[in-house]
Amino acid sequence: MSHNPFRYFKTSPEIIQLAVMMYVRFPLSLRNVEDLLHERGIDVCHETVRHWVDSFGTHFAHKTRKRRADRMRQSPQWQWHLDEMFVKIRGKTHYLWRTVNHEGEVLESFVTKNRDKASALKFMRKAIKRYGNPQVVVTDKLRSYGAAMSEIGNAHRREIGRHLNNRAENSHLPFRRRERAMSRFRRMRSLQKFASIHSSVYNHFNHQRNIESRARFKSLRDAALLEWRELIAA
Repeated sequence: MSHNPFRYFKTSPEIIQLAVMMYVRFPLSLRNVEDLLHERGIDVCHETVRHWVDSFGTHFAHKTRKRRADRMRQSPQWQWHLDEMFVKIRGKTHYLWRTVNHEGEVLESFVTKNRDKASALKFMRKAIKRYGNPQVVVTDKLRSYGAAMSEIGNAHRREIGRHLNNRAENSHLPFRRRERAMSRFRRMRSLQKFASIHSSVYNHFNHQRNIESRARFKSLRDAALLEWRELIAA
């Protein structure tokens, strides 16, 4: 018999999953989610929503990420874009390293205190272990990337250009909106946890409506929502 993570919770799994999706997917505060649930006749405290996100955010993200990783391994990895974001935690600068594929999906997020070769190496090995080695890796001019890729043995795959990494830069925007809604982060551990959860959920529901027809987009959106709801039973 499979482990049931909801067994000690009186609230139905469907309501918990809805609250987690609303908070992670959209730039909403905990109190915003509380108000939206209240409009649907669900009376919960914003601290309860926080507890649900802490308890089940990783659970849902892991299942979503695993399904996508299994599908991606079946097709060759063409191009990755590597970039790092500057994130303030209690006034100190931390670095959120991110791997973005050629379709704009955030594959991996990794938080470090430094921006050196060791951090870049650990970040890249983590991404390659999960998704395989891409044919092309686009980076900025940070020397840490070159040193790490030389040690891994894929320095010949690296490409550097002024505008080549725009896809990675644009992928930062949804996370920046969430960061503002959450009034920033207070711990490195909470940043790492939420960045991982956010990337998985955002990838799942992001269908690039600007390049899809309306009918195609609606079909993809319905399929994503159905698959999300099936995570409870999986």
